[in-house]
This record gives sequence, C-alpha cells and structure tokens, in this order.
Amino acid sequence: MFQLFKKSKPVKIRSYDGNKKYGVAAKDLKELLKKGCKSLQLPLPGAHVCLYSDGTKVTEEFFVTLPDHTELVLLSREQTWGGVVCDIGQLLNTDRHADGLIEAAKGLLSDEQSPKRRKILTDLLLNLEDRSELESREEDEEWFKGIDARFKTKSAYMKFNCESRIRGYMKEVDDASKTIQKAKVRAEFLKTSKSLVEMLKTARYNGCYFDRTEKEPDRLCTQEGWFTCQGSFDQDVCQSLHSINPYGSRESRIVFSTWNLDHRIEKKRTIIPALLEALQNHNTSDVNLTYFYGLLFTRENLKLVHIVCHKKGAHNLLCDTKKIFRQAGKTEKGSQKAKGRKRRLV
Repeated sequence: MFQLFKKSKPVKIRSYDGNKKYGVAAKDLKELLKKGCKSLQLPLPGAHVCLYSDGTKVTEEFFVTLPDHTELVLLSREQTWGGVVCDIGQLLNTDRHADGLIEAAKGLLSDEQSPKRRKILTDLLLNLEDRSELESREEDEEWFKGIDARFKTKSAYMKFNCESRIRGYMKEVDDASKTIQKAKVRAEFLKTSKSLVEMLKTARYNGCYFDRTEKEPDRLCTQEGWFTCQGSFDQDVCQSLHSINPYGSRESRIVFSTWNLDHRIEKKRTIIPALLEALQNHNTSDVNLTYFYGLLFTRENLKLVHIVCHKKGAHNLLCDTKKIFRQAGKTEKGSQKAKGRKRRLV
C-alpha cells in the first residue's frame, strides 16, 4: 500500500496580545502547534488554538475542515479567547494616550478582512478620533477642511448648515408660484411667500436646531453635539437607535449631511398644494400663515432622521382643514354679515 501524504494547510496565526499575523503551513494541528509556538515563542505544553473570529477551539478533526488562510489565535495553557472583540477590549484597557490608541486601532484595521471586525474597529476609530470638545478653527483645523474661512467656530457653521436647509424649503415654496396661472392668485401667493420669509428672518431661519450653543429647548442636539435619529415619519422613536456627533470629526460632519429634516406632512405633496388651494378663493389675510409656517419650517412637523429611516414614499398625512384659515378672520366676516342683516331689518 502507498502511504497517503497529507497536504499542508496554510493558515494565519497570531498570539493573544499581538497584532502581527504569521503565515504557517501545517499538515495537522500537532504540526501547527509546534511551528506556531516556535514562531511566537510560546511554551508548547498546554498550547491550544482558537478561531480568531469567534473563539471556537480548533481540534484535530476541525483543523482538517478549515479553509486555507483561516485566521487563528495561538494561546498558552491559561489563556482564553472570546473572538474578534477580545483584542479590542484589551486595547482599550491599556494606558496608552489617545493618539497611541488611534494608531494601534489603525494597525488592527489595516489588513483586516472580517466584515464584523472592520465594522467594530471603524466605529472605535470614529470614537477615538472624536474632538467634539474643541470648538474653534484654530483648535481643530482638520474639521474645517473644505469650509469657507468666514466660519470660525463649529457651532457657527452647523447653524449655517441648518439655515441653508430651511432656506431650501422656502425656495421650493417660491418655485410653486411659477405653476399659478391666475394673476390674482399669483399676487396673493407672492404676498404669502413674503410674509413667510419675514417670519423666518425673525426666527433666524431656525438655525438654532443644529447649534449646540443654543438653549436646550431650541437645539436638536446635546450640549456636546450629539444628535439622535427621531425615527421615520410614522414612528415615535428610531428603532435602530441611530446617533451621530458631527462636531466630533470632519468625517462625522460629512456623514451628518446625509441626515434629513423630514416633513411628516409632506412639503411638496401636501403642504404647498394645500396653501395654493387655500389662496384660490381667499386673500392672504384669510390664511393661517402661522400654521403653514409651523408645518414647513419648524419641529412641529420636522423630524431629524438618519438616511436609513427616511421613507421617501407617500406619507398619506393631510393638513388639518380646521387650521388652514384664520379663525379670527372668519369671526370678523361673520360679524360683518350679522351687522348687514341688522341694518336691513331696521
């Protein structure tokens, strides 16, 4: 009989407290332990191997089934391994300075292939690189890259960012005037638009929503700059618990630009058409502009949502017909009609 020769299996191996991987080829677990202990300078008695991904102990039978280049951890007798998060926890328990932790985390991430581990390390890096306590351009120049030089603080830029979004909503209202055929209705709509702009100027375009230096009832973030997703239009809270601090890093600031101030009652599908309809047979003075202002530009109808929670389908929510017109105006008209009837009776 011919003796069957086992083919060597290439794997990647590292020690419990080491980030560097070593390529080892072995025919069986016994040979792997022998070569691994020699490379990592560990005592062979009691040595054992676990999967790097989830900490599963590798037996002789299990070793045969491993795919080539599987990542393993070689452990001494007293050591245990809990999976990919183990070395991250060990990293955080060290006394390294923040910059040292960042470099170490980048080292772990540099050649990592595991999606789960890459996600954990990426999130860790974002937190380690957090510089939210810094406010001025001089303190954190990296955060301000690509931002106009007139902005000297993070809060000033974030306020401008929010104002720009609100101005964009106002532009959509103005653009709706182009669809109006009747000159009288268009004239009333332009009056309405002008009044809304004046209301926005008084409120400084509600830039306070993104400004962490504002008072708590006015801002949407914590004093440190953390924003929490408020969930899709049809939910009370975000089921995924999304949160972000755009004050922390340039990357977080850029990612935050994908978050939406979403209208629960939709702007284009519902609010603007309802305003146009109200002006077909009424003057601007008859319309409850405070109600429409609240729907278009305030937290009364706006929700800050992560892009994943932004549902772009029809919301199927309508304006409150009882609030579209000014009640005082109706009362005044009713009084005039009553006076007219009284004169006729006299």
